[in-house]
Amino acid sequence: MKFGYSPRCLEHDTGPRHPETPDRLRAIREGLKRKHGVEYVDPDPATVEAITNVHESDYIEAVREFCADGGGDWDPDTTAVEESWDAMLKSAGSAQWVALSALDGEQGRETPFSLGRPPGHHAIYDDAMGFCFVNNVAVAAQTAIDERDVERVAIVDWDVHHGNGTQDIFYDRDDVFFASVHEDGLYPGTGDVEETGEGDGEGTTMNVPLPAGADTSDYATVFERAVEPAIERFDPGLLLVSAGFDAHRHDPISRMRLSTEGYAVLTDRLRSCCERVDAPIGFILEGGYGLDVLADGVAIVHETFDGRDPLDPEEAVTDDVVELLDEVRAAHNLD
Repeated sequence: MKFGYSPRCLEHDTGPRHPETPDRLRAIREGLKRKHGVEYVDPDPATVEAITNVHESDYIEAVREFCADGGGDWDPDTTAVEESWDAMLKSAGSAQWVALSALDGEQGRETPFSLGRPPGHHAIYDDAMGFCFVNNVAVAAQTAIDERDVERVAIVDWDVHHGNGTQDIFYDRDDVFFASVHEDGLYPGTGDVEETGEGDGEGTTMNVPLPAGADTSDYATVFERAVEPAIERFDPGLLLVSAGFDAHRHDPISRMRLSTEGYAVLTDRLRSCCERVDAPIGFILEGGYGLDVLADGVAIVHETFDGRDPLDPEEAVTDDVVELLDEVRAAHNLD
């Protein structure tokens, strides 16, 4: 597996008490030292033009000026320093590299994974929030459409928080399918089942707000019965994963119960789904704030592509999740 990484992303200094720290990338790289077949690429930074293909230009200019003036707190959660601007360009550029590398490479080999920060899936069209300034996965999806003439891109967001920014950017479009599987009621409070898109994008947004405590069996069943059938019907030319690892049972800011093995199960399911629709797959880092479990999560994705077979979950699916799945399937006419 190839990983996009730049030391510039370490220079986005959020301060000693912020959960989204440079130590996240350091922990991941330390965890990957013991793994076979890890290769690093330092991608080119994104251009402002590429970023403003999915963000309002006045907003992006305001972010650039904010950083040039020394940064500070954009909002109570989202902070920057002068060096953050270059980190944002590198993080978005690494996400672009994922999309283009996946499309240009041999499917199933050297699958790309962007280790960029700041993360991006909360950044909406014209504002920053939730640690995010530039929506990296949105930049990547748009780059695939613009530079490789991909007709349809699917994005699966398994971060524990709803990917509201990605939803916002693509909500009225029919060329990007977005599925978010997240903890119900957690920040930012969006992502209800009824949010399915509007206009040309009606039906191209899927939200699965899982109850707190959902485990690997619950997640695997959601992917099997809702996410994968929807992707297969959409028939994308590329699948991008907004890969947050904060739904892990030991992450400090969520109440979900995904195991490290659970991320292997989800990875394997999406890989198999891509084989069925003949689409390449790439991963873009989002959240994950327990350093050890974050490193283990990224490593298990790599191991899965390196040939490790995941263990099937044995727990029973909860009644609440079965009921939720019925709602999701009905909202997307999957019955």
